[in-house]
Amino acid sequence: MKKYDINEIMALIPHRYPILLVDRILDVDPGKSIKALKNVTINEPYFNGHFPEKPVMPGILVVEGMAQAAATMIFLDVSEDKKDVICYLASLEKAKFRGMVVPGDQIRYEVDCIQARSMTRKFSGKAFVDDKLVCEAVFVCIAQ
Repeated sequence: MKKYDINEIMALIPHRYPILLVDRILDVDPGKSIKALKNVTINEPYFNGHFPEKPVMPGILVVEGMAQAAATMIFLDVSEDKKDVICYLASLEKAKFRGMVVPGDQIRYEVDCIQARSMTRKFSGKAFVDDKLVCEAVFVCIAQ
């Protein structure tokens, strides 16, 4: 079980601040599953407007974090000649938001690949804060 830090993650996916939403990879089984972390701080730019008096991380950014974890897993699983492609979120279904994410929280993403066809993959993802499920979704990422 190899862990990946932020520098290794940035070497794999093109996302950068302020949209990079994965800080560490805890565990990965390339092509099958990944567990990753995001530390949520008050310095995140979206908190200025969402909401100034009661900051809450937008739910779609939690989904984006799951998709970035999935993209990291894809790039660990593809050959070197495919490393210059970008992963895009292609579809989202069955998204459910079950709790709020606020500054000071640490999100744990758990993503499983449920279908793979070349550079298109379907995933089932869950996001947890303190072992409480805050979001779950099924989504497709495509690398082009």
